[in-house]
Amino acid sequence: MSAVVAEVLGSAGERRRRIDPLLPDPGPPADAGCGAELTVPAAAGRAAAVGWCHHYRIEPGAAELAWGAVAQYWLTAHVAGEGSEPGIAAGLDELLARWRAHLAAEPATAGEDSQAGLRWPSRDIAGVRALLRHGLQPLTVIAARPTGRAVPDSPVPPGLVIRPAGPGDVAAVTALTMEVIRFDQHFGSVRLHPHAEQTEWQAAEQTLARPAPWTWLAERDGRAVGLLVAQPPERAAWIAAATSRQPVAYLATMAVRPDGRGSGVGTALVTGLHRELDATGVAVTLLHHAQLNPLSAPFWSRMGYRPLWTTWEIRPACAMR
Repeated sequence: MSAVVAEVLGSAGERRRRIDPLLPDPGPPADAGCGAELTVPAAAGRAAAVGWCHHYRIEPGAAELAWGAVAQYWLTAHVAGEGSEPGIAAGLDELLARWRAHLAAEPATAGEDSQAGLRWPSRDIAGVRALLRHGLQPLTVIAARPTGRAVPDSPVPPGLVIRPAGPGDVAAVTALTMEVIRFDQHFGSVRLHPHAEQTEWQAAEQTLARPAPWTWLAERDGRAVGLLVAQPPERAAWIAAATSRQPVAYLATMAVRPDGRGSGVGTALVTGLHRELDATGVAVTLLHHAQLNPLSAPFWSRMGYRPLWTTWEIRPACAMR
């Protein structure tokens, strides 16, 4: 790591801690990506910045196709924390311009099934205008709930039964997961690809075969009306680096059938999970939700979650300005 990069990361870390104590310290990605390191030196009215580009290609039929394009280009971006907000915005703006020039040399970015994106701290408002200027849209939020955060405790609605799911519940779990995908596809963060139901069926089989699947169904009159799937810390290591607090749990799926929304099903499922997490010593629980979903942000706020990271994307990747 060069002295310039180390200085940018150190300065960005100090600013990040001021903005949001749940954010981790910045650092170079463990995976060097495509090998392109983009460095923006400080200049008059502009903060220094550094970024790394990652290229991914998703195989046909893979579960990840529900959440992204076949050809994906991601930027890890850090801007030095010294200077004014306009200076920080200018540093990010220049970094994005250099990234756009880097992507222009990649033929696959012209394909319709491509995307470019980056994850930016939700509370770092200094970068928002630069992101918008380059055509990126805020599509997904990683929300966080520190353990013990007080929320209203609601009783389980009359007639609702919540129970752990098991191997015999693959069909119900798949059907409710597909409800989420079908609904969220309206907001640009999820795609309903032809293999989605088969892929989710296989994922449900694998999850429910575990000794402790961390999956619960809410039933009314014997019919599954709600689903919650979570990952304990040993299975949530893939996202643990998104926050400074450890250990981390991940809330993977929460679904309620349309005719059951607003009746307390989701609240009962999530409240039950929180009791278990709070008792097991989890420091923070993370989840993803669609930024533009009008139901998600209000619900998760009531449940004690707040935005930590926002994912900004553009499709196709060549549309970046």
